[in-house]
Formats: sequence, C-alpha cells, structure tokens
Amino acid sequence: MATLEVKDLHVSVQDEEQKQAREILKGVNLKMQTGEIHAIMGPNGTGKSTLSQTIMGHPNYHVTQGDILLDGESVLDMPVDERARRGLFLAMQYPAEIQGVTNAEFLRAAINARRPDDDQISVMDFIKRLDRNLKLLDMSESMTERYLNEGFSGGEKKRNEILQLLMINPHFALLDEIDSGLDIDALKVVAKGVNSMRGDSFGALIITHYQRLLNYIVPDTVHVMMDGRIVKTGGPDLAKKLEDEGYAGLRDELGLDIKLVDDED
Repeated sequence: MATLEVKDLHVSVQDEEQKQAREILKGVNLKMQTGEIHAIMGPNGTGKSTLSQTIMGHPNYHVTQGDILLDGESVLDMPVDERARRGLFLAMQYPAEIQGVTNAEFLRAAINARRPDDDQISVMDFIKRLDRNLKLLDMSESMTERYLNEGFSGGEKKRNEILQLLMINPHFALLDEIDSGLDIDALKVVAKGVNSMRGDSFGALIITHYQRLLNYIVPDTVHVMMDGRIVKTGGPDLAKKLEDEGYAGLRDELGLDIKLVDDED
C-alpha cells in the first residue's frame, strides 16, 4: 500500500493588499493509505483548498515548516508534473479551460506521462479504456473531441475531472469540492465514478462542505479543519453530526476561540 503523510504543515501566501505573507495552514497533521477514503470538512477560509493545492505543489503556497511525504519521501522539492507522475491527482474546484487540446489528446498524453517511453498505451487499449469509462459516467463520445473544458457546463467539468481520474488511475486523488454546483443526478454519477476506484491501490482525500456527498461516497475517516488546523477526527458519523449541529456547535464543544468567517479558502 502507498502512503501519503502531512506532517506539521505550515503554509503561507503573499497578501498583496497588505504586502506581507499570511499564514493559512498552522500545523496540519494527516496520514492516509491507499485503500482509504478520507474527507475534510470545515468552514470557509480555514485552509481546506490550500491543503490540497500545497500537496499538489501550487507555487503560490509557500511551505514554511513541516513536510509532505509520499511513501516516506518528501515531495516538497518536486515540481507538479513529478508529483503527478508519482501518483498524485488533483480534481480542482474550478477546472481550467484549454483551447486547442482535445479531451482525448489530453487524456492519452497524461496516461503516457506516467509510463516508460517503451510502454506507451496503444491506441486500441486507450479507446477501450475511454469507452468503458465514458459509459460508466454516462458521458457522450463527442465530449472527447471537444477542447478541454471549453464551453463545458459546471456539471460537465466535474464529470470530466472524474473521467481524468478514471483514465489516469493515480494512487491518491485530492478531490476539491467536486460536489460544488452539481444537481442530484450529476452528483450520483460523480460518486459512482469515485466509488468504482475504491480498492487497495487507490486512496482519496475529499474536500467538501456538505454531508450529501458523503451519503454517496462514504468515507473511512472524517477530519474537521478550523483556523488552519485539523481539530477533530472521527468516522462517518462525525459528518452527520456537523450537518445537524454546524461548525459553531463543534467549536463550542471543543472550547475553541475561533471566529467562523465566510471567506473563500
């Protein structure tokens, strides 16, 4: 089994308005293995998306203390593409549009980037895998010939992220609010795709605000983040408790002096 570990992670970003660094993550600790689904919940502005972007290597987020280990090896000095080749995958909250590159071209290039030069996927094997996953996600073949995310609806972009996940088959997926803006039918399809990946060779870290996603992708472990830290960890029932009592109730229960803000991460 592969392991992903975040150790005492402190992360800051440059605050352009105040012209100084602002600390967002203030000592995050988390460890997971393939075969496990973890969920991170928490109010806006607490650092959930910052955590996923930092694990993936976004240059705007600066690690000031701590480490991120993949199978015991630090990834902090690895560029984004190397982290992806090692088995990390980020499904973004707001997927980018890329003109001039079709979905099919992007997917085949992404698969081959993780394979040796003498073991590139054949056209026939690629088409078989693509057809199988399109059917699973109830996606039209015509979407593979469209430019990557260009003109896609919000729901189509999210399905397309899950299609990439299925095709690339990483060790760990960081799923940043994949349920955002989805109606119930699209949510079920996205959950079906993620659940089809469950097994000893795959793990996922799901970032979400809502219990409804976790009704369809039941996590093994739920973490709650507040003020840049994980303040509580539990099983699936913890998410249900948050749905009933809210973050203010948990803050009061833990005796935390934390202001709940309504800003984006």
